[in-house]
Amino acid sequence: MNKKISVITINYNDKVGLEKTINSVVSQTSDNFEYIIIDGGSNDGSKEVIEKYKDKIDYWISEPDKGPYNAMNKGIKAANGEFVIFMNGGDFFYDETVLETVDGLLGEEYDIYYGDNYKIKPNSKRKKTYPEELSFSFFYTSCINHQSTFIRRKLFFDHFFYNEEFKIVADWEFFVYTICNENVPYKYLGVTIANYDFTGISSVSKYRDIAHKEKLEVFNKYFPLFLEDYKKVAEIKSKRIQQVLYIKKFRHPWKAFKGIINFLAIFSVKNRL
Repeated sequence: MNKKISVITINYNDKVGLEKTINSVVSQTSDNFEYIIIDGGSNDGSKEVIEKYKDKIDYWISEPDKGPYNAMNKGIKAANGEFVIFMNGGDFFYDETVLETVDGLLGEEYDIYYGDNYKIKPNSKRKKTYPEELSFSFFYTSCINHQSTFIRRKLFFDHFFYNEEFKIVADWEFFVYTICNENVPYKYLGVTIANYDFTGISSVSKYRDIAHKEKLEVFNKYFPLFLEDYKKVAEIKSKRIQQVLYIKKFRHPWKAFKGIINFLAIFSVKNRL
């Protein structure tokens, strides 16, 4: 009998983060899920960590891959669950009851279910919440996170798998296309799903140019009418206005900055409709 949820972990040379993730998954109080690990041929002892827990893992491989999205696609194809969620090396569920809680919330009506998460850095922890309604302008500057999102596996076969040529934004591309172009039904769960490692490649400033370039490709391919608008929003964002706003009357300058960006994005979208 297939499980409702497939939890997929990809990893490469992060045995410490991997074991933390594994412990989080195998300690879940629910048993209505399968666990899949795709390791990229690590040589740091990750394979030995997997073997240590192999009796609690439904499927795993350790072999060279072409990058994180190639590994994620391998996980999707190996999965049997109705929904998939990616809890990658270093990420972990908010608590041991998450999957038990969510199990009763995942139904036939919606194809994407998303919740909140905590962004974890070595010296900080910040909660990220999401709106109940996802607009096109939301995806200009943000995205729902795969660590706190349950995706109906069938969507990948109906539309496309993650773009393995991308280094950073293939999951963003999948969400903005399926939600904004295909009107795939989605639902905000209103519960905290995960703590995720906010020190990865997509969170480091030097990779922002790569992410911007990849997003331009997506806009040009699927939403060419909005390409110039996105360029303007991205230009404003790149100027780091939040630094200028660091004056005493702004207790939360970054929120104020994002408010400006979101306003401009919404105004731009409305003018295009």
